[in-house]
This record gives sequence, C-alpha cells and structure tokens, in this order.
Amino acid sequence: MGDATAKYSGRLSINPLAHFDLVGFLCMLFFHFGWAKPVPINPDNFKNRKKGIIYVSLAGPVSNLAMAIISAILLGIVGKFTGLGALLKTREMLMGLDVLVVMLYYCIILNIGFMIFNLIPIPPLDGSKVLMEFLPGRIKYRIYQYERYSFLILILIIYSGILDPILSFLSGLILNPIFKLVTII
Repeated sequence: MGDATAKYSGRLSINPLAHFDLVGFLCMLFFHFGWAKPVPINPDNFKNRKKGIIYVSLAGPVSNLAMAIISAILLGIVGKFTGLGALLKTREMLMGLDVLVVMLYYCIILNIGFMIFNLIPIPPLDGSKVLMEFLPGRIKYRIYQYERYSFLILILIIYSGILDPILSFLSGLILNPIFKLVTII
C-alpha cells in the first residue's frame, strides 16, 4: 500500500513484546478492558489514502473473522475424530471436553467478539476509521473535535450495557453460521 512506518518502527513482528502496552495490560488486569500498542501508520505514504486507511482499519476485524473460521474448521475436524460431533452439534456445556476443543471454542467466541467490538464506529476503534473515510469533511472535522472524549464515552457505553442487545444480536448472526460450519465438517 506504500506505507513502511510499521516496518521502520519494528512493529512487523509476531513477538508479543513488540505490541505490549503496560497501561493496557494493567487496565486488562484491573478493569477487564485493555489494549495493545497500535501499529503506527502514516496515511500520507499510502498510494491511495482513502483505500489505504480502509484496508488497514479492516485488517484487524478481517483477521479476527479468519481466525474464528479456521478455529471452527479445526473444531469440526477434532470433533469428528474424537467422537464429539454430536455434542458439538447441540453446543452443550463443554465441561469435561478436551482442552483443545475448549480452546478452539473460545477462540471462535473471542475472535468474533473482538471483530464486532472493533467495528463499533467510535474512535479509536477501527469501525470509526472506516466510517470517517465515507463522511464529508465538515462532519469528519466535527467528530475529530470530540475524539479526545471518545475513550471515556466508549468505556461508559461498555459498562452501561447499552450496546449489549445489539452486540448479542450481531454475535448470533455471525456465530450461528460459524457453528453450522463446525457441524458440517
């Protein structure tokens, strides 16, 4: 896409320490809400600025979806070869199942949750960056004026539970076909 900022910052790494944010980690421990260091980008380096921002912003949620689908395929394969297929079809309690099955199950649930959460159109989440690219300049500017308060707004929305019904509905829309995939395999 033309931007090498992440490469020059040493952030193109699978080493988790390169992405570790101490404050985000501490918040995760104490408030059950945390974050990692964002990967730096410079939109001015993109060959096509708008398309570059959209692609970069969607990379995380698309990766979460891919991880969920891969985990579902693996869960289906493991279920087929371990005789857990009937249990997986009913999505009953996973107590007593293999550690691998439980890990794959939660990998699906968590990745879909992260995908949906990151698509919420409130800064600094990815959904806001995608939305901003489709808004007229004057509206973008107005939203950017309030961006410094967006983290507080986001935390209030999360803890108030206002979005819970919407997020649950969206999770169901995505999780049901994914678990259907598990039973087909």
